[in-house]
Amino acid sequence: MTRILVTGGAGFIGSHYVRELVTGGYAEWAGAEVTVLDRLTYAGNLANLEPVEGGFTFVRGDVCDAELLAEVVPGHDVVVNFAAESHVDRSIASAGEFVRTNVLGVQTLMQACLDAGTPRVVQVSTDEVYGSVEEGSWDESAPLAPNSPYSAAKAGGDLIALSYFRTHGLPVSVTRCGNNYGPYQYPEKVVPLFITNLLDGLTVPLYGDGGNVRDWIHAADHCRGIQLVAERGAPGEVYHIAGTAELTNLELTQRLLDALGAGWDRVERVTDRKGHDRRYSLSDAKLRAMGYAPRVPFEEGLAETVRWYETSRQWWEPLKKRAGDAR
Repeated sequence: MTRILVTGGAGFIGSHYVRELVTGGYAEWAGAEVTVLDRLTYAGNLANLEPVEGGFTFVRGDVCDAELLAEVVPGHDVVVNFAAESHVDRSIASAGEFVRTNVLGVQTLMQACLDAGTPRVVQVSTDEVYGSVEEGSWDESAPLAPNSPYSAAKAGGDLIALSYFRTHGLPVSVTRCGNNYGPYQYPEKVVPLFITNLLDGLTVPLYGDGGNVRDWIHAADHCRGIQLVAERGAPGEVYHIAGTAELTNLELTQRLLDALGAGWDRVERVTDRKGHDRRYSLSDAKLRAMGYAPRVPFEEGLAETVRWYETSRQWWEPLKKRAGDAR
């Protein structure tokens, strides 16, 4: 039986991956024994895993805790690292926790995997490590040029992970993906923030001129790409997982307004984010050559996501209330 450790498995994308693992969504690893390690920060939520409760072992802990990792990592055949601080605005306000988790946490985990002789490791990362591209798409050989503390910390973690392959032979691969959307996404990110604000009759904040371009992918497709890399990716290699819709923030806002039956009077223009990257775009030809293709059309996935938030107030209302209390 395959034993899989998913770090950050109570977060948005990590929990989707765990739900698929536990329910047999990845045929080659059906019946796998799954361990979830999560620190349960504000964005880590055991409610994300309630649909598969009892189907995994949960360990509350930090990827920076070397002693804990020395206990947890041994015996697992695969380690997939989703653990990260990921909100750009938070990194601009306070970068320390991002460097701690996204750089030191990766190094601590890679060392634990090396010490344990883990046969397969996947480091989950982001397209933001490349900075901004005016035209065309990055392939995996593009130079790293991060512009925010978040993306710089993720780039640092990627380089640490790859150095453990080159220096020690640790069989680690890196995946990089664009903007994710879907159920169970913490409502500080643009899609769930806009949906929940509109459902509550509030305005939504649009940065700058709204011309920033992002490549959107459903979490289900992202996780399918990660799974393919976990099963068949080459150690020491980077793999892109591209989305199905390249949209300006204006275009995304229009789609969300249309989906919720709202008008532009509900949009509040706000000062642009510091260092705001203009456009991201990935070429995923390398992964497609291995048989990958996204399955969720954006319009279909967005409509399903809106319906989920409409019927899941019990999940997101406590999170927004807690965030409001914290402010």
